[in-house]
Order: sequence, then C-alpha cells, then structure tokens
Amino acid sequence: MPLWITVFLRCLPLDTARPQWPRDAAFAVLEQERIAALTPAAMAAGLQGGMRRAGAAAMAPEITLLARDIAAENRVLHEAALALLQYTPEIALAEPDAILLQVGASLAYFGGPRALHRRVAATLHAMGLHASLGLAPTAQGAWLLARQAAPRAPRKALRAATLARRLDALPCALLPDAQPRLDWLHDIGCHTLGALRGLPRAGLQRRCGTELVRALDSAYGATPECHAWIQPPARFRQRLELPDYIEHADAVLASARRLLEQLCGWLAAGRRAVQHLTLVLEHERGRRARPPSELPLSLAQPAWQQSHLLDLLREKLGRLQLEAPVIALVLNVAETVEQPAASTCLFPEPGGTPAEHARLLDLLSARLGRERVLHARPVADHRPEAANGWQAAQDGAGGPDTLPGPLDRPFWLLDPPILLQVVRHRPAYAGQPLRLVRGPERIESGWWDAALTVRDYFVAEDAAAARYWIYRERDTEHARWFLHGRYA
Repeated sequence: MPLWITVFLRCLPLDTARPQWPRDAAFAVLEQERIAALTPAAMAAGLQGGMRRAGAAAMAPEITLLARDIAAENRVLHEAALALLQYTPEIALAEPDAILLQVGASLAYFGGPRALHRRVAATLHAMGLHASLGLAPTAQGAWLLARQAAPRAPRKALRAATLARRLDALPCALLPDAQPRLDWLHDIGCHTLGALRGLPRAGLQRRCGTELVRALDSAYGATPECHAWIQPPARFRQRLELPDYIEHADAVLASARRLLEQLCGWLAAGRRAVQHLTLVLEHERGRRARPPSELPLSLAQPAWQQSHLLDLLREKLGRLQLEAPVIALVLNVAETVEQPAASTCLFPEPGGTPAEHARLLDLLSARLGRERVLHARPVADHRPEAANGWQAAQDGAGGPDTLPGPLDRPFWLLDPPILLQVVRHRPAYAGQPLRLVRGPERIESGWWDAALTVRDYFVAEDAAAARYWIYRERDTEHARWFLHGRYA
C-alpha cells in the first residue's frame, strides 16, 4: 500500500548552528538582524521570534545570538536525506526543512509502519536533529501532519479515511498556498482544512487559484503526486565540522555516528558493502597546526549494517589516545563491493552465520588488537612444528592444508618437546611407563632449510588410558624419546 513518512526538521536553524545542543542551552539564531529561531531556554528568558538583535541583547544579554547559515542548513538537510536512504530509495526533499519518504515497499522488511517510524526517528536522533514525523497514505498529508503545532496531536494515519479525519481538523494556515488568502478565508469563517474542502470548488479556484485546490487534493489523495527522488553521490567522503574542541577519543563517537548514519544510507542506496574505511581526525590549524590523525577500520567481511560499524568504531576509539584536540571529522570510503546475497536456507546454520562470526572477529580485533586475534594457518610441511602456523584472523585463510599423515595428530603440541625418561627400555612420562599403541610414523624432512628432522612418531598410552604423541630420534648414537603432543 502507498505510505509516506514526512520528516519535518522543526529546529533546523538551531541544529545547524549548534549541533547536538543540550536541552538547557540558551541561544537564538538571527536572520537579517531578527530572531528566526530560539531555544526553549532563550524563550524562557523573554526572547521572542522576530525580535530585533538590539532588543534581544538588551533584554537578555547573557543569551548567545548566532547568525543563520542557509547553505549549512541545506547541507544538513541533504545529509539527513542521505542517512534515511537506509529505509527506502524513494526520498524527495520538500525544501527548506522537510524530507519525504515513500516507505510502502519497505514495511515488511522493517516490521511494519510503526517499527519503521521508530527506526527513522532513532536515526534522526542519532544525528542530533530535532524532528517531527508524519505518517500518511499521501506525501502532502504526511507533510501537514508533521507540521502541525500541537505537540500531542495525532500525526499518524494509515488509512485514507483516518487521514481525511485528521486533516479536516488542521488549520488552513498550514497550507502555504492558503496563506496569501488567509484573511479572506477567516472572514468567511473558514478556519480548517475541512471547512476549506467544503467550499464550492469552482468559486474557490477562481478566488484563490489552482495551486491551492491542487495542494488540497494532493493531501487528501484525490490527485496523484509527483516527486523527484534524490540521487546519492558516486563516492562517499563526508566531513563534519565540530562546534567545540574534542579532547577525548570517546567523545568523538557521538559526532562520528552522524557520519556513519550517512554512510549506511549511501551503502543501502547502491546495495554496496564496505570492508575498509578511514576516519580522519583533523586537529588545530595555524601556528599550532598538526597533521590529521587517521583511524583505519578493517573488517573481516564486507558490512553495511550501522550497528556493526558503530560497535567496531566504538572499540577502536576506546583504545585511541588523542595527540591533540579534534576540530573536524572526515569519513572516507575508497572502495566498496556488492552486498552479499541473503541466505536462502530454510533453517538457520547452527552456531551462527559466517557474517556473525566475521562481526565477532572484527570486535575482538578492535578490542584486543589485530595482532592478538589469530587463526591457524596450516603449511604443507611434514614437520609438526613447521606445519602449525598462525596469522591474523582478519587476513582470511591462507596457505594450503597440512600434508596428511598415517597417524592422528593431536591438537595440543608442546613447544619445545619434553625429554622423556626411559624405564626398562620403554619411554616413561611422570614416572609411568608408556605403552606404544600405534606407529611408527617416520618423518624425514627439512634438509632444505638447515632444520633437518629425522624422527619416528608413535601414539602412546599410560595406565590411565591418557594418550600422548611421542617420537624417538633416528640416526643418532644415543636415540632419545620426546613428548611432542597430547590428545584431548
């Protein structure tokens, strides 16, 4: 079914001037020397919208007054739209402060309209944006529901009949095309959209023009809507200027999450995944300039999920010591791959999927260090100490399998092997003679690297039925026995 979510960035000038401002922050944004937006704390101090700079400074000199940046607001609007591409590829902008999402095809994937509504709200909150969301079968209807001023008014309508009832109660002033004729509409007693829709259509069109009638019909679903979908950039490189100096690495995460949300939207739009990305931390410029710090992130397998990338970045930043305060962040992706196809298995794999294993390796490597998370790398060599190698888990499997042998090899090898005593011509371990149950396996190898190995291996057993892997030297005058491994 057709369904739209409209995002109204109701505090866009404030969010742009002071990203992630706290609830008790007291400041206002000026446009042409008049207050265009102000925080609740500034309003409590006596300031009002439209007040001149001089009057505001005289009434509340402790309130910070900032200049409005329209270009920066437009950039933030596009950044939010880029992040919301995680949920649908059909996104249009209703400038200067609204985003339209056609989510009808995404409902089943995200668990229904209410669950998707919560996901969209969570993404905007993570980006530090204050937004009101409207949900309706039409884009114009969702836009009107999102922009209504009453804080507790219903903003969701899943059916056309519910939408019509919600819209009928809204004031005419919400429609931009009705504002030029608002005085005339109020004079004839027309204050709501329901009353406006009840006026004679021909007379309303002659008096107010076709645009008002078209907007009204679009909101109620009487006429089809047409939108131009946004197109994500070909490459991803996003920069975020920080409002204040950041001196601790853990404080970088809140700002970096805003960049990660945009990255995940960009990846979802192109059905791409990333295995290597770089977070650049820019430091102070000028006389105290320092080169940027780079924080590379490498993953065991390509990923595109926001939760996985955020967990990995959190672990990386938790181990980072900043050399200088950070003033800006840059998230750069040089290369992407196609997202792997979803599993078509009827039953889930026991023990987790390969993607879940890869995410675990990523987190362990970020937390413990890449050099401390290893996996076995077998080498085609008959010598046990040479055949059992290790490499970083994120490097993937490398090297061929170990050459097969006639005896079972134990998983636990001793390094170095333990010299055994000989009791009554039999090898003994911990004072107990061992009984040879299988063998020998003759290994004669290593002449090419000056580590010649000439041994006869046996599987031995003690009185308690514990098994050992032992060998006897060859080609020596006094052959010795060694314990080289133990069986589980």
